Amino acid sequence: MDRVESQIAEWRAYVEKAPAVNGRDVDELEGHLREQIAELDGAGLSADEAFLVAVRRMGDLDALSMEFAREHSGRLWKQLVPPAEDEPARTSDGAFEAFFFGLAAAVAIQIARLAAQVPGGESEFFLFGEGEPSWLARNAGFFVLPFVAGYFARRRRLDLKGWLLAASPFVLALLVVNLYPFAAGSDTELLVVLHLPVALWFAIAYPYMSGMLRSHERRMDFVRFTGEWVIYYTLIALGGGVLMLLTGLILEPIDPDLPERMIVWVLPSGAAGAVIIAAWLVESKQRVVENMAPVLTMLFTPLFAVMLTVAAVTYAATGLAGAFDRELLGVFDALLIVVLGLVLYAMSAREPSQPAGWMDRVQLVAIGSALALDVMVLGTMLARIGELGLTPNRAAALGLNLVLLVNLAGAAWLSMKFLREQVAFHRLERWQTSYLPFFALWAAAVVAVFPLVFGFT
Repeated sequence: MDRVESQIAEWRAYVEKAPAVNGRDVDELEGHLREQIAELDGAGLSADEAFLVAVRRMGDLDALSMEFAREHSGRLWKQLVPPAEDEPARTSDGAFEAFFFGLAAAVAIQIARLAAQVPGGESEFFLFGEGEPSWLARNAGFFVLPFVAGYFARRRRLDLKGWLLAASPFVLALLVVNLYPFAAGSDTELLVVLHLPVALWFAIAYPYMSGMLRSHERRMDFVRFTGEWVIYYTLIALGGGVLMLLTGLILEPIDPDLPERMIVWVLPSGAAGAVIIAAWLVESKQRVVENMAPVLTMLFTPLFAVMLTVAAVTYAATGLAGAFDRELLGVFDALLIVVLGLVLYAMSAREPSQPAGWMDRVQLVAIGSALALDVMVLGTMLARIGELGLTPNRAAALGLNLVLLVNLAGAAWLSMKFLREQVAFHRLERWQTSYLPFFALWAAAVVAVFPLVFGFT
C-alpha cells in the first residue's frame, strides 16, 4: 500500500499541473482512480499493474495520463506502458552525433590552445601554462560544454525554439565573462573560472530533459546521467592515460621530443572529445552502469559514512574545528560536495518502491556527519570574516556552505521520517530534485553577480 500511495501522490502532483483541472476536480478524479485500483486489485492484478491500468482508464484525462506514464518511463512504466504512436523512433544509437560533436570539441580546444600560445611560455606544452592570456581560463567551459548541449539537442530532436533556448545560457555567459573588466589575477576572475563550468553543466539539463525542466523525474534522470557520466569519463581517462604512457615510451627512442609533441596535441583533444563520448556511452550503454551503480553506492557510502563520522567526532572532541586553515576549509568543502554527489547518485540508483533498509540508515549517518562538519566549517568561516573582513573567496565559500547546509539539513530530516515510515521515499527524492536549481543559481550568481559586487577585484 505504501508503494501505491506513493504512485498516487506522484500522479496527483502531475494532474494538478493541468491548467483545466482545479483542486476539487483532482479530489474527484483521485476518488475514481482509487475505485478503479480497488476493482482491479480484486480482479487479481498486482498493485503496480492495477495502478497503471486505472490511470489508463481515466476517460478525459487519458492523454494526460499517458504523458504522465511516459514521463516516468525510467521505472516500472517503461516495462508496462507501450510507446505512444506519435513518438518518433530513434534511427541510430547516436554514435555519429557523438563522433561529430566530439570532433568539434577536440578542434575547438586545439584552436584555443594555438591562439593562447605565448613565445617561450609553458602554454606551448599544454592548454594552461605560465604567461597564458587570462581569457583562456575564463572561457575553458565554452570549448566543450556547448557541444554536449548540442549533442543532446540533436538526440532529443529539439525544434528551432528548443535549440535557441538551449543555446541562450551559453551565449549569455559568454558575453558576461568576456565583457566584464576583470583585474589581472583577481579573485573574482578565479571564482568565475571555478564556477562557470558548474553553471554551464546545469545548462545542459535543458536539452537533456527535452525542455521538461519542471519534471522531478527528468531532474533525477539528469542526476543519474551526471553520476554515470563521471564513471565513464573516469574510465576513459584512465585508459587514455595508460595508452599515452605506453605510446610515449615507444616513441621516445625514435625522437626524444615526440612524446612531448604527442601530449600537446592528443591530451587536450582527447580530454575534450571524451566528454561527449562519455555522454554517448551513458545514453547507449545504460544497462551496464545501472548494474554498476548499486554496487558502487553500496561500496562507497559506508566508507564515506565511517570517514565522515570519525572526522566529525575527532574535530568536535579535540577542538580542532576552530583551527581550520584556508587549505583545510577547501578540502572540507570539496568533501561535502563529493558526499552530496554520492547521496544524489545513490538516490537516483535506488528503487523508490522498496522499503527502508540498512543502506538508507548508513546514508543518514553520512548525511548527519557531513552536516556536523558543515556547521563547524561555517563557524570557522564566520569567525574569519569577523576578524579579517569579507573577500570574494570568503563570500563564495560561505554561500556554498550555506547552500549545502540547507540541503543536508532537509535531507537528514526527511531521511529520519522515511526510516520511521512517516513519509514515502518520493518526498526525499522530491526535496533533492526541487533543490537542484539552487545549486545552479548559486554558481550563476558567483559568475555574474560577484564581480559586480566586489568591483572585479
